[in-house]
Amino acid sequence: MGRRGITRRRDGTYRVDLPAQERDVLAALPTQLREALDAGEPTLYRLFPPAHPDDDVANEEYARLVGPGLVDGKLLALSELERTAHATSLDQSELGAWLGALESLRLALGTQLDITEETYGAFELDDPQAPRLALYHWLSWLQEEVVQALSETLERGD
Repeated sequence: MGRRGITRRRDGTYRVDLPAQERDVLAALPTQLREALDAGEPTLYRLFPPAHPDDDVANEEYARLVGPGLVDGKLLALSELERTAHATSLDQSELGAWLGALESLRLALGTQLDITEETYGAFELDDPQAPRLALYHWLSWLQEEVVQALSETLERGD
């Protein structure tokens, strides 16, 4: 059996080797974030940081002009992750969508858990948030797998 995770193949596609249970989680998570986006939950503020943090008027104008496109991009990435969660092979565009979706999922969950650089790390198994913290760590690992696989394309100049 090969290495678990995501690796680049010589033909430019990416092999995805994840257990079925992890793929089921990947397929389920987009629905939860999509619902939160539709509801405009305030915990999603990290997904859309202010473009002009010191200028409320400029930031409101930016959000009015660009906000719908940003939301649409996140929804598209989530749909692509949902559609391809059980795929064993992805092309560069599909893996790029995974990267965007994973980042959104991590940011949303990290905000809900109040994770910072200081608090990120090991956790106690008896912590009531342990399952969600484990999910956050797994999403972080998977995002790193995607970044490493995509960076091989840059290194090879493809």
